[in-house]
Amino acid sequence: MKKYENKSNVIGNLLKKYREQQHLSKIEVCKRLQLHAVYLDTTELHRMETCRMIIKDFELIALCKVLNIEYDELKNSIE
Repeated sequence: MKKYENKSNVIGNLLKKYREQQHLSKIEVCKRLQLHAVYLDTTELHRMETCRMIIKDFELIALCKVLNIEYDELKNSIE
């Protein structure tokens, strides 16, 4: 079985790790995303964190800004 088989994204675990480290609820992250014109509900965020939803590029950029994820950390999680 391939490493990424049956997954819609490969960074869900990283998103959840950063959200929990900052003690942010899914609701709080969704509210902060709205300031970047990204409108997700908590169910969609949960599906992203569990690698069951594709993350669009503009969503990923906003999530990285909201969660203070650096490019190198993002890149390392993909490799």
